[in-house]
Amino acid sequence: MTRRLAAAVNLIKTWALLIGASALLAGLGWLIGGYRLFSIVFFAGLLAGIALYWYADRAILGIVRARELVETEAVQLFAAADRIAARAGTPRPRLYVVVGDGHPRVLSAGRGGRGHSMVFTTGLLAAAQPAELEGLIAHEIAHSVRRDLLTQTVAAVVGSTLLEVSRAGGWFQRALLFVLGPIASATVHGLLSPRRELTADADAAELCESPHGLADALLRLEQANELVAFAGNPALEPLYVVNPFEEQGLAALFSTHPPTGERVSRLRGMDPEWKEQVEAA
Repeated sequence: MTRRLAAAVNLIKTWALLIGASALLAGLGWLIGGYRLFSIVFFAGLLAGIALYWYADRAILGIVRARELVETEAVQLFAAADRIAARAGTPRPRLYVVVGDGHPRVLSAGRGGRGHSMVFTTGLLAAAQPAELEGLIAHEIAHSVRRDLLTQTVAAVVGSTLLEVSRAGGWFQRALLFVLGPIASATVHGLLSPRRELTADADAAELCESPHGLADALLRLEQANELVAFAGNPALEPLYVVNPFEEQGLAALFSTHPPTGERVSRLRGMDPEWKEQVEAA
């Protein structure tokens, strides 16, 4: 699928979800209060959908408690982002940091283009090599170009909202989670395909002119996940480059990433000379 076609499909899926959700709520309004309540609920839902389209990344940034980076704080990071964005023909994403988080993680949110926010933890910025950071930036910019980023962000916000609603159930919290958890999971999986990560990996390797920086970064993130357990809202899983959650319980419902080993193997296979060198050694 070409990048333009992929972007169009993602836009259609996202707006289909937003309009469909508004129509569903409006239908409930019709049953309760007739045409008047139907109109109010439907247009309120559309306004909420428009707000979600434009400002969903702000909600994500608030959830992870990120602050925007100043260029003087990370000159090489900004230079790499400028370089990769120029190759992709898209604006540089806004760069954010989660201060005090030693766990190496990276995620993106937004609608793509000028509405792309990329978040790093201080643990990743301290540990990753320049080529690894470049590979991660390229991966997220690839998602932005194909509008995967938009569908991922909307899916994550909708899923997170449904999970948070279940927490407000008091004595009925477990029952609400039993109902709303699968609905949130179905929404996420209905919008997202695991192949989007493989495609973004391939695009990133092309942008970086090498697959190895991203491959090394994926291994670093995966190894960190094995050493340190990560707690958070599992509905945000699609926004991360590598799934940081243990795939069990509720978190298993939201796993949308293919195995890291498969991704690394595909990336290494893009460089026949590297493979020959390894086999010779």
